Amino acid sequence: MPGAESRRTATGAPGRAPESCEAATAPSGASEGPDAPGGPGRAPASLGAPEAPGAPVAPGAVEAPEGLDGPGAAGGRGTPSGRRVPDARTASVGPVSGPVFAVAAPRPVIQRLSVRGQVLDALRSALVAGDLAPGEVYSAPALGERFGVSATPVREAMQQLANEGAVEVVPNRGFRVIRRGARELAELAEIRALVEMPVMLRLTRTVAAPCWAELRPLADTTVAVAATGDLAGYAESDRVFHAAVLALSGNRQLVQLADDLHRRAQWPMAGVAARRVRGDLLADAVQHTALLDALSAGDVAGAQALIRGHFPGA
Repeated sequence: MPGAESRRTATGAPGRAPESCEAATAPSGASEGPDAPGGPGRAPASLGAPEAPGAPVAPGAVEAPEGLDGPGAAGGRGTPSGRRVPDARTASVGPVSGPVFAVAAPRPVIQRLSVRGQVLDALRSALVAGDLAPGEVYSAPALGERFGVSATPVREAMQQLANEGAVEVVPNRGFRVIRRGARELAELAEIRALVEMPVMLRLTRTVAAPCWAELRPLADTTVAVAATGDLAGYAESDRVFHAAVLALSGNRQLVQLADDLHRRAQWPMAGVAARRVRGDLLADAVQHTALLDALSAGDVAGAQALIRGHFPGA
């Protein structure tokens, strides 16, 4: 999709604690869910390993010849005898008569959700960068043409932004970007401080220094991105860092809630230039490295002062 690059993390989640620190920081009384071991979404080791290529064929089985596509190829591949060889999309499991053919592993299905997700990422970046101006109305077909997609995934993505409070629906016209003032941003900063500060201060007393060290590359990334002046890129790296810190608490609901508040706080204020100068981004980013230093040293007072300064208006 031209002009729309996905900025998601590898897992697609707001963030997670380093694997070596997860078990020690889970909330007391928490137990693994049905996906254990390894938490939700992880396959057990016995299921996660791919089959080795070139596995031997069962005795009596005949491998399907390559490159013999006969009529009706949609249902499989043709053989010299005219019999159909089921491919990965049409293969069935069950008793069959005649020779058994080796079947490749199923191909991953490209979900339409991936297009919607890319459009959503692009729209969020445009909001943060000020490319979608507060108070302006944007139509789904026009944005679809801009991103090189149909209007449908744009409408779906804009509806998600409407649910998040970034835009509002304008019947028969499109979506209007919400105007936000200084008071709303100050309220969001106050809520973020109330949510994140107690957790971080508790982690100062309970998390070992090696776990904080594993977050150092994320803090360094925020500094590197800030140096480029990429506002949308910095907003994403900033959210990833904060989510990773909070993930050390083992409370996934907290991480999701804080990430939603963080995203809302990054939308620009009406009447103010959206683009912050590189110096402002760098000043914000270096606070991440200073915060890690305080957290790693167990400096509760220093961490508290840094966290307060990191939430302007709180």
